Amino acid sequence: MSPDESRVNGTTPEQIEADIARQREELAATVTEIHARLDVKSRARATAAELRGRATTPDGKPTPVAAAAAVAIVVLTGLVLWRRSH
Repeated sequence: MSPDESRVNGTTPEQIEADIARQREELAATVTEIHARLDVKSRARATAAELRGRATTPDGKPTPVAAAAAVAIVVLTGLVLWRRSH
């Protein structure tokens, strides 16, 4: 078979195989990305870890803003409950 006969639509078998390999890699990356987006449990854990990181200091103690927000919530909840009972 001559070199011209081994071509399909102007491409060699090696080019076709390289294109198939590239498309497989792209498909694998796409499937991995879709899986990551649909993995709700992992996304929730990551979000919780991010929020925990923002609300605590490096030694694990709550930041002053987080502590103040927690106190404000407790006080407001107490006021609402006290007002309803009186």
